[in-house]
Amino acid sequence: MDSKEQLNLAKRIKAISETGLVYAQDLYDRERYEELKVISLKLMAQLGNMPMEALEDFFLPQEDYPTPKVDVRAFVLNEKDEILMARESIDGKWTIPGGWADIGSTPSETAVREVKEETGIEVEAIRLLAVYDKQAHPHPPAPIYVYKLIFLCQMRGGELQAGFDMLDTGFFPLDQLPELSEERILEEQIHALFKNAKSMESKVYFD
Repeated sequence: MDSKEQLNLAKRIKAISETGLVYAQDLYDRERYEELKVISLKLMAQLGNMPMEALEDFFLPQEDYPTPKVDVRAFVLNEKDEILMARESIDGKWTIPGGWADIGSTPSETAVREVKEETGIEVEAIRLLAVYDKQAHPHPPAPIYVYKLIFLCQMRGGELQAGFDMLDTGFFPLDQLPELSEERILEEQIHALFKNAKSMESKVYFD
């Protein structure tokens, strides 16, 4: 069993423990679920080379049924069919604009806002291109379970300007992509998204 499979099992144990804590009535059961949660965090810290304290700070106490986090991203092409990308300050690598979904905003509103904040470009969301389950793709191992929603967006104005948390922004042709932040996007996903964006079928990739 490789480290990715082990990490997925640890995440599953954490989800089971949190579900138990939401519904458990008996004190004995709650203690066992708390113990399971601690074990899962220790495993994730070990497998992800992270300090236990960082994971404890990251995960808030679960008060409802645990569900995946949602990452919303935008796929934007200019008139030359070049792809809009932003360079992450966290790892110095490139990705299509996006971030965590916000409560109170629709997914498409989140995509539009993230493009403006990260690149200075104003866009309109046209259609949904893909719903990816992150663990079904060869991203680096991560401690949380993530669904990725990716919208095709059309430019409406603005000027290229890297956001406060980005190192740079720019347009890149499909055959000259920069070094990608694979935590956020993979090259094969960009190629699939480009193909779907240029297709007249309006299909949505999923899983």
